[in-house]
Amino acid sequence: MSTVAFKEEEREVRRQRSFALAIYRALDLLVAIVGLFACVPLFVIVCLAIRWESDGPAVFRQRRLGRDKLLFTVHKFRTMRWEADPRVHREYVEQLIGGAETPHAGEDGRDLYKLAADDRVTRVGRILRKTSLDELPQLYDVLRGHMSLVGPRPVIPYEAELYPPNYNRRFAVKPGLTGLWQVSGRNERTYREMVALDTSWVERQSIPLYLAILARTPWVLLRRRGAA
Repeated sequence: MSTVAFKEEEREVRRQRSFALAIYRALDLLVAIVGLFACVPLFVIVCLAIRWESDGPAVFRQRRLGRDKLLFTVHKFRTMRWEADPRVHREYVEQLIGGAETPHAGEDGRDLYKLAADDRVTRVGRILRKTSLDELPQLYDVLRGHMSLVGPRPVIPYEAELYPPNYNRRFAVKPGLTGLWQVSGRNERTYREMVALDTSWVERQSIPLYLAILARTPWVLLRRRGAA
């Protein structure tokens, strides 16, 4: 292939990439705006339930790593007791990344790679996690442009500190509210499998795959597969 032809092909790839990114952003904005307005009554009910059961704010804020490892604040409904010790989760994540992945049985008998018997989680929090309602405030993060509807799970900084070099490929795109990991079993997957699925999205991303993941997400949520 001649240099001219190679450069033209490269320009075409960049044009297609820019077009896809524009479509992703347009859909992100549309769904985030409609979703936030439609969910206002639900947000009020969830906030009241959280505050009724435990002290502290209803919305949990945490610093996460986004595209190119840039820090941003992620928003979730609080599912744990206020001021719960974060060291428990950090130690568990260190074991997962290190390969000591010990599953526990979920309510449906499936093996789950999720912290078991976590007494930091409240009763309302358990319901929110099983239904994934705790993730809904991240529509605001999508609206702000820090997240996309589809992408890898947003990473806590101390997780990234433990990553081998090949794991960093997942930071090439925005983190997502849903993604290949979420529609492929979630906590039924090992940490290594989760990263592989996130990396697969980075390499395979396309508008049809984006739409397919969005279309599949409600069904996965209704089945509660891989939820903990």
